[in-house]
Amino acid sequence: MSRLSMRKISEVLRQRFELKRSYHDIAQSLNISKSTVYEYLVRAKTADINWPLPTELSEQELYDKLFLPAAQTDTPRSLPEWENVHRELRKKGVTLRLLWREYRDIHVDGLGYTQFCVRYRAYVKTVSPVMRQVHKAGEKTFVDYAGMTVPWIDPTTGEIHEAQIFVGALGASQFMFVEATATQQIPDWIQSHVRMWEYFGGVSEVVVPDNLKSGVTKTHRYDPDINANYQHLSEHYGFAIVPARVAEPKDKAKAENAVGIVERQILAALRHTTFTSIGEINAAIKPRLHILNNQSFQKMKTSRHELFETVDKPALKQLPQERYQYANWVKAKVHIDYHFVFDNHYYSVPYQYIHHAVEIRATNKSVECFYQEKRIAVHARSHVRYGFTTLKEHMPPAHLAHAEWSPERMKRWAKKIGPKTSEFIDHMIASRAFPQQAFRSCLGLLRMGNRFGDGRLEKACVIALSVGATRYQHVESILEKRLDTLPRSHGQNEPITSDHGNIRGSKYYK
Repeated sequence: MSRLSMRKISEVLRQRFELKRSYHDIAQSLNISKSTVYEYLVRAKTADINWPLPTELSEQELYDKLFLPAAQTDTPRSLPEWENVHRELRKKGVTLRLLWREYRDIHVDGLGYTQFCVRYRAYVKTVSPVMRQVHKAGEKTFVDYAGMTVPWIDPTTGEIHEAQIFVGALGASQFMFVEATATQQIPDWIQSHVRMWEYFGGVSEVVVPDNLKSGVTKTHRYDPDINANYQHLSEHYGFAIVPARVAEPKDKAKAENAVGIVERQILAALRHTTFTSIGEINAAIKPRLHILNNQSFQKMKTSRHELFETVDKPALKQLPQERYQYANWVKAKVHIDYHFVFDNHYYSVPYQYIHHAVEIRATNKSVECFYQEKRIAVHARSHVRYGFTTLKEHMPPAHLAHAEWSPERMKRWAKKIGPKTSEFIDHMIASRAFPQQAFRSCLGLLRMGNRFGDGRLEKACVIALSVGATRYQHVESILEKRLDTLPRSHGQNEPITSDHGNIRGSKYYK
C-alpha cells in the first residue's frame, strides 16, 4: 500500500471521530468507496485503535495493526463452534449479540463482538447458499410442486397419467415432506397440506407458496388474492399465507432448493420404475425421503432430521383436534321460497335473505350458507335430488308469508293458461311439505308459457298428468323434446299412456 493510501486511513479516523462526518461524506472527500471507509473503521475497532492516535504511532505501524495478522501468542483465543452458532441463531429470540455474550461468559479473553460477527459471516460464506439464509425455528414452511412428474399407467385402461409431486420444506431445518398427487388442483393442494402438517407433527407460523393458482387466485406483488379454500385451511390450522413476491428469488429460494434436491435424489432414481397407481409412487418415495432427511449436509455435521428435532419441532404449533375437511365453495342466490340450491337439493335460510347472493361451503357431511362472511344457516348434507331441507325457524311468520307471492296467486295465473296447467300447479304445491317449497318450481313452470306459448304448455301439462308427473323438469322435458306436438291416436281428452322412449311411465315418478 502506498504512503498516500496509508495516510487515508488516519484521515478516515480523524474525519469520523473528530469531525463526526458520515461515511458518504468521508468517501466523497477522500475519493474512496463507502465500503472502504466502513472496512477501515471496522478494522480499527477490531485492533482496539481509538482516536486520537498515539503520537508515537507511525502510518506504517497503523497499517500493520489493521491489515497484518496479529502475532501469535502462547495462549491462542478459543474460537466458537461456528456450526453451533449458526444452528442456535435459528431459534426464536436468539441474536448474534446474545450468542457472543454467552461465548464470552465461558471465554473471558475470547473474541470481541465485532470480530465475532466478522468471523461468523466468513463461516456463513462456506456453507450452501440456501443454508446461509437464517429462518427462525417454526416460522416458515415453503411449498411448491416439482417441475418433474412421475408417469403411471392405469392397468384397466392402459392410459398413461402424470403424477404431480408436492414438496414442503421447513425454513430453519430444511426438513422435507414429499408426496405424489393426481393433480395440482385445489383439492389435492389442500390435502397435501393436511398430510404435511401431520408428517411434521405441528404447524409453522407462515406458509410461503410460489403464487400457485391452487393457492393464489390472483398474483400481486403486495396484495395477492388467496383461494377461499386455502384461506379457510389456514384459519383451521392457524398459519398465515404469505405468497412469494413476483420477481423476488430470495422469497422462494428454500422451495426451489428443496424441489431441486427432491428431483435429483428421489425422482431421478424412480425414472426406470413402472407404476400403476399414485399409492405405488408414494410407497417408493417414502423410504427415499427418510434417507434424504437423515443424511448429513455436505458442509455441516448435522442432518435435516437432527435440525428438525432440535430446532423446528419444539417451535411448531400443535395440530388442531379435528382434521380439516375439504369443502366446496360456490356462490348461490336465495330465491323467493327462501331456499338456495346446491347439488340439486334445496336448503332453507332465514326468509330475510330472500333475493340475496350467498356463499355455500359444502363438505361430505354438512352444507353451510354464508352472507357477507357470516354463517346464516347450516344443514346436514342431503343427496336426494330435488328434495328439500327446511327448518321451521327459517319460515316467515304467517301474516307475512309472501305478500307478493302466494298459492292463490300462482293458481290464478295457471287458470289463465288452462285447466290442466292449474291442475298441475295444484299437484306441485300438494307434493311439498310446505307450499313455499313449490313456489320456485311453480314460477318456472308458469314462465314456460313465455318461452313455448301457453297452448303448448297446457298440452304438456296434459301429457305430464297422464303419466303421474308432478315436477317442473318433466314438463320442461316434454316441451324441449316437442312431445306435445306428436300426433295422438286417442281421443283428445283420453289420458295418454304412450310408451314413447322419452316418457318413463307413472311408476318412475312415485
